[in-house]
Amino acid sequence: MSARAVRALVLALLALAALLPCGAAELRLAVSRGPVSLPLYVAEAKGYFSAEGLAVKMLACHSGRECFQQIESGAADLATSAELIPALDNLKAASTVVIATISTSTQQIKLVARRSAGITSPGDLRGKRVGTVARTSAQYFLDNWLLYHDVGAEQVTVVPLEVNQLVDELAAQQLDAIAIWEPIAGEAATRLGVDLARLAAPRVYTQHFVLAIARDRLAAREADVQRLLRGLLRAEQFIASQPGEAAKLLAERLRITPAVARAGMGEHDYRLDLTPVLLSTMDSQSRWAIRERVVEAGSGLAPVSRAIDAGPLRKAAPGAVTLPSR
Repeated sequence: MSARAVRALVLALLALAALLPCGAAELRLAVSRGPVSLPLYVAEAKGYFSAEGLAVKMLACHSGRECFQQIESGAADLATSAELIPALDNLKAASTVVIATISTSTQQIKLVARRSAGITSPGDLRGKRVGTVARTSAQYFLDNWLLYHDVGAEQVTVVPLEVNQLVDELAAQQLDAIAIWEPIAGEAATRLGVDLARLAAPRVYTQHFVLAIARDRLAAREADVQRLLRGLLRAEQFIASQPGEAAKLLAERLRITPAVARAGMGEHDYRLDLTPVLLSTMDSQSRWAIRERVVEAGSGLAPVSRAIDAGPLRKAAPGAVTLPSR
């Protein structure tokens, strides 16, 4: 290699290094697999994070609970999840704060049942075995779904399982139904085929899929967090203006068909924000968690406002925050 080429390479590497945040090469982000995470997939694929001078390492996980465990273990700085997970954390350690909602949906979680179990209507769940993932938004959805359809919790046997067990147990007829999020719900429906029982899906729960960070990491990395949010704002604009291209990207990421990807996108509102509705939902979940003993006995009701830090999003996109100032 000539001296000129070596000099050019060194200058290029120095220029790249200048774009990276000082003191740390990257943000480590635990990302739950599914249509809910599309803004993150887009921002990574389109180079929006690097354009903001930020390196992001995305760590795949199958649930918000699993993503939060990566924060707790120190493997990740931030995590994605439904709002229930930080609401539960707020009742205990309060070690994390929500910095943005990246998508909302009334259809992200579904109840998938077997026709061969004699299930054709909601009331048929009485006496049946229903699998879900404990201490997650799927359990919260299931409780609300049963209440809406006047099916007593004591009339159903709820079977807590890990997310990767649900589809197999349902297909093996060890379960009669499952309450679970996408894309697992879609995979279960496909496995059942003609045995699938399609039940009414009332809007019993609007899920806010949020981005949260360890409280102590936010103070140290706030400038990087703002870069992350600006990259996600660009991804939001891309999804809105080029939904077809976004669907192709989602299909490739999840290894699903473009048609399934488009259907999944249609069930979500990809908007970066922080609203009073999020606060209201987290407050209801906190009360539910204490009432149903989802958290340890003795946990007191804590104000959910302390679980949200709107500062970074207010700086990145002031109009995206409609929460009252503290």
